[in-house]
Amino acid sequence: MKRINDSISVSPQISIGDVAAVKAAGFTTIINNRPDGEAPDQPAGEAVRQAAEAAGLAYHYIPLGRDGVSPDMVAQTREALEGSAGPVLAYCRSGTRSTTLWALSQAGRRPAAQIIAEAAGAGYDLSHLAGHLG
Repeated sequence: MKRINDSISVSPQISIGDVAAVKAAGFTTIINNRPDGEAPDQPAGEAVRQAAEAAGLAYHYIPLGRDGVSPDMVAQTREALEGSAGPVLAYCRSGTRSTTLWALSQAGRRPAAQIIAEAAGAGYDLSHLAGHLG
């Protein structure tokens, strides 16, 4: 897991067995940004949802695939973050798509330089999004 700020961290794909550790780490919400079926060893989003809900975590499925980002995905991400009772863990294959959606959901609400700096602190270079974040 890579911490972006107090509200959100991102990670590569999690397993069903990771859900208990996510809960123990203090997260209250999981956002799945990985479309089902990208890799043969990837657990289905529905299985992660069931495990998350059984552990008392909120779960949101906002897949970002080959079609790219849509305004609806950005809005859903913003709503999931704002509606969370505590820290959020978002995941995809590497954490990049999750970081991108988080950043776009913050556009116009926080300075672009701050968004880019927080992403960079977690190891993600989003400088190419500067024009979309202002």
